[in-house]
Amino acid sequence: MSELVLINITGEDKPGLTAAITALLGEFNVDILDVGQAVIHNYLTLGILSNVHGDSESLYKEILFRAHELGVTVKFSPVDVASYDEWVSLQGRPRFILTLLARKIRATHLAKVSRVIADNDLNIDNITRLSGRVALGATSHDSKACVEFSLRGDPGDSFRRELMTIGTEMDIDIALQEDSIFRRHRRLVAFDMDSTLIDTEVIDELAEHAGVGEQVKFVTERAMRGELDFASSLRERVSLLAGLDESFLEKTAGALPLMEGAEHLFSTLNMLGYKTAILSGGFDYFGKVLQEKLGIDYLFANKLEIADGKLTGKVKEPIIDADSKAALLEQLAKKENISLEQTIAVGDGANDLAMLGIAGLGIAFHAKPTVKASAEHSISTLGLDSILYLMGIRDRER
Repeated sequence: MSELVLINITGEDKPGLTAAITALLGEFNVDILDVGQAVIHNYLTLGILSNVHGDSESLYKEILFRAHELGVTVKFSPVDVASYDEWVSLQGRPRFILTLLARKIRATHLAKVSRVIADNDLNIDNITRLSGRVALGATSHDSKACVEFSLRGDPGDSFRRELMTIGTEMDIDIALQEDSIFRRHRRLVAFDMDSTLIDTEVIDELAEHAGVGEQVKFVTERAMRGELDFASSLRERVSLLAGLDESFLEKTAGALPLMEGAEHLFSTLNMLGYKTAILSGGFDYFGKVLQEKLGIDYLFANKLEIADGKLTGKVKEPIIDADSKAALLEQLAKKENISLEQTIAVGDGANDLAMLGIAGLGIAFHAKPTVKASAEHSISTLGLDSILYLMGIRDRER
């Protein structure tokens, strides 16, 4: 005759506590059906779902005595067979990872998110903090926080829409990914450049140097209204730069403002052996500077034509546009002998959507509302290094 019981141990964490309790269970030949342990601010919660054979009363007395010596509390909760069988049947349900990102995570954030999870009949298996410990004096500007929920169930489109609404209302980012083997084995990360890796649009800066800032903005607005495709708008904007001295390119390239978290992100990706790429509708003149500075493996960007130290007003063909970016991502995945599911793409503009759509993880980064709404995942509150959280990488692992 056996007995199913959930043993819960709570109290101040001490070295050897788990070893002491499990040693007792071993002496009574107990089968461990499930186990979980968490320590929050030196306070331990240990749960052990056990199948106890033989003299359970003697085992419970021994555990109570040992718990008293250790200064912790123990609780025994009998589990009936029907309840256990139902628990086992749930293991076939799909699993998802929900990542919550903010400068500071507040109780209202967790309350809103967990309520939507419950209302959509999803189970929370675990909640884990991925971000580092935050000093009480940290400001909202320099802090970052992330918690990860492990979920079981079948989230529908309404669940994703509700999460997006919460994110917008509370100025937080929420990402939902299937917990698949691919999520844990990403190998290639591709980035747009302007307003993604760097906190500027280079062509606007060059236009200001050339005294044609307003004209270039007008062409950009026409493109955003759909009156021009990307290639046509790029050719027209670059034509306005004809005659600009190359020294202005050097000056701009030497002062490119990196996006928050860029250096930390690339140092981590390079350390972990990820391949990285710039796939940009911007210009390779500036991409080469970033490639060297950040240690980026691949660079694909448009080429400005320069003659006698001045811009001719032409872009060399072929022009890299939205379709080119997606095609290049596919080519790089093939070259690296990986699946597209193992790629990550990051960008902010409409011409990034095709690339984001085919990547295993596509992230709209500080994107315009229409792009953010079209992308499956987005980050708007933190810097580039917060992408590591979506990859499941903790601060302490960097």
